[in-house]
Amino acid sequence: MSNKNTKALAHEKRKGESALSDFAEYVEQQQNLRFPASRRTNVVATSSANDAEHHEELDELFDNLDLADTAPRIPLRDLVLGTDDHTFEKLHDVIAKRIEEGMGETVFELGYENNGDSMNLTADDWNTAYKRLVAAAKAAGADCELLLTKNVGGELEAESTANKPDKGGGCNGKILIRRVPTNVEDVIETRIAVVGNVDAGKSSMLGVLVKGDLDDGRGKARVNLFRHKHEIESGRTSSVGMEIMGYDSVGKVITSDTPGRKLSWEDIGKRSAKVITFSDLAGHEKYLRTTVFGLLSSSPNYCLLMVAANNGLVGMSKEHLGIALALNVPVMVVVTKIDICPPNILQETITQITKIMRSPGARKVPTFIKNHEECINTATQFVSQRICPVFQVSNVTGENLGLVRTFLNILPHHGRYNTDAPFEFHVNDTFSVPFTGTVVSGIVKSGVVHEGDNVLIGPDSLGQFTPTAIRSIERKRIRVPAAVAGQSASFALKKVKRKDVRKGMVVLPKVEGEPNPKVHREFVAEVLILSHATTIKKKYQAMLHVGPVSQTCAIIDIDRELIRTGDRATVAFQFVQRPEYLAPGDRLLFREGRTKGLGIVKAVGYDPNHPLMEKSANGDDQKDQDKPHAGQQVRVSA
Repeated sequence: MSNKNTKALAHEKRKGESALSDFAEYVEQQQNLRFPASRRTNVVATSSANDAEHHEELDELFDNLDLADTAPRIPLRDLVLGTDDHTFEKLHDVIAKRIEEGMGETVFELGYENNGDSMNLTADDWNTAYKRLVAAAKAAGADCELLLTKNVGGELEAESTANKPDKGGGCNGKILIRRVPTNVEDVIETRIAVVGNVDAGKSSMLGVLVKGDLDDGRGKARVNLFRHKHEIESGRTSSVGMEIMGYDSVGKVITSDTPGRKLSWEDIGKRSAKVITFSDLAGHEKYLRTTVFGLLSSSPNYCLLMVAANNGLVGMSKEHLGIALALNVPVMVVVTKIDICPPNILQETITQITKIMRSPGARKVPTFIKNHEECINTATQFVSQRICPVFQVSNVTGENLGLVRTFLNILPHHGRYNTDAPFEFHVNDTFSVPFTGTVVSGIVKSGVVHEGDNVLIGPDSLGQFTPTAIRSIERKRIRVPAAVAGQSASFALKKVKRKDVRKGMVVLPKVEGEPNPKVHREFVAEVLILSHATTIKKKYQAMLHVGPVSQTCAIIDIDRELIRTGDRATVAFQFVQRPEYLAPGDRLLFREGRTKGLGIVKAVGYDPNHPLMEKSANGDDQKDQDKPHAGQQVRVSA
C-alpha cells in the first residue's frame, strides 16, 4: 500500500514541478502591478500585464540602447581619453546616471562602448582612461575599485588572458564604482535569506563571513549568532537570526582590528557604504513555520542555499529551494564542508545539484565558480534569474571564502520598490525597550516615512486601526530621520502597548478626514497546488502565509468541484481568527506541515451571492462538472 502511494506521489510531484515555473512567471507579472518600480516607466508595467510573452531583460536592453534618442552621441572612448573639461563633464554625467540607476553602485566596463564594441585601447591608453574615470567618479562623490583586467597585466589580470594575451581584444577591465555615503540613510542595503537543511553549516558560514576568523570545526564560529540558550546547547538555530556584514566604498569588508572581536552593528553601519543583512533561518523540520515566516516577512533580495557536501540536497533543502523559487527570489548555492568530504561524495552532490537546478521546476543554469574571473563575470550577470552560481567552500580551511566575499560585494541591487507610492510598512517583530516603549521592526514596502509622522497601526482582532505617532526610527541600530521603500527599519511608537501589536500588522499613514483602511476576512486568490496526497475541496483548512501574516485559512469557494496536485484554480479563502490587511498582488503560500501550494491575491473581499463556480460554468468546463474524477487541470507545460 505504501509503495503505491509513494509512486503516485512522485508522479504528482513532477506534475507540480512543471506547473511551478509557469505559475512563477504569472506571479511576476502580477507583482509588477502591485509594486511598480518608480524609476521605470509605467509603460513597461502595463505591457507586462497584457503581454504573456513579456521579457524583462529585453526591455532593459532596449532602455540601455536608447533607440528613441536622436541626439548625436559622443563615443565613450572620446570621453575617457579626452583632456578638456567638456568631455570630463560628460563622463561625470554618465557615471552619475549609472550610479543612480544602480541604486548607489555600478560596474563600469572600461574598454567597451555602450553598444559592446571594443575601444581597442593600448596599455598606456587604458591607464590614462582609468585615472580619468577615477577622477570623474570622485567628482560624482564615488570611489572606484578595480575588479578585473584583461591584457593589462598586474595582480587582477583575468586567468583566461594571464598566460596567453588576447591579441585582438585590446585592453579592458571591470571597475566597481560605489557612492560614498554622506550619511547613514544613503547606505546600500541588500537582504539575503540563508536556508538549507539542518547541519548544512548556515550559522557557521555567517559567523566566519562576518567575523573574518575561521571556524575550528566544532561550532566556534556560530556561537555569536545564536539568540537563545537552547540554541547554543543543541547547536541548532530555532529562530530567525539577523547578522550584518559591511563593505566600504572600495569593497573592503568591515572587520575589527582586534582578531576574534566582533564589531557592533553601529560600528559596521557607520563605516560601511554597502550593508548585507543575512537572515539566518532554521533548517530543522519542526521549525519550518519559523523559516517560512522569515522567508516571506524579510522579503529577501537573494536566497543563499547551503548544502553540506557530505549530505547533498536532502530533507528540508528541497522544501526551502521550492519556496525560494515560488517567491521568484534569485538563488545561489554554497556547498560547505568540502575539507572533510571524500571526492567521490562531493562529485555526487555536485551532480545532484546540477540535476535539480536544471529540472523543469527550477529551470536554472548552475554556474560553478572556481576562480576570480568567473566570480566577477557571474556577479555582474546575476540580474538574469536563470543563472545559479555554485560555490564550494570550507569554513575551517577558508578555501574559496574570498570568492564568496567578492561575489557579495559586487552583487547588484535587486528589488521592486516604489518611493512615490503611499507609505506602507509590514511589521515582522515587536519589542518592548526600556525608556523607549514599544518598538516594531519590519520592511518599508513603499513610500517614505519621517520621525514624528502620524500613522495608523493595525488591524487588531476586531479589524480596527490604532492611531499613533513615530517617536524615532532606527536602521541597523543607528538613529535615522527617515526610512524609504526597500529598507528594513525599526519604529518606536507613542502611546501603544506591546500587547496591542503583533507580527503581521501594517503601519499606514494617517490622513485627516479619511476613513480607516479597510481590512478583509475573505479574499480571492489564484493558486497552484504543488503537492497534495488527495483532492482539495471546500472547507479544507491550511496554514496560510502572506508576507508577515501567518494564520489558519479555510477554503470557502473554488471555481470547480475539487483541485489536485498541479492544478491552477481561483479560490476564495477565509481567515479563521481575525481579519487582515491585504492588497491584490500579494504573494501567498499555504501549507499543512509541508508546503502544499502557492498563489497570488486577486481580489479582497468575497460576495457569496456571486460564487466562483458560476464564472467557470459559463465556459467549456460545464460538461466536466459532473465528472470531477476526469480532472480539470490547466495545461501548464508546453
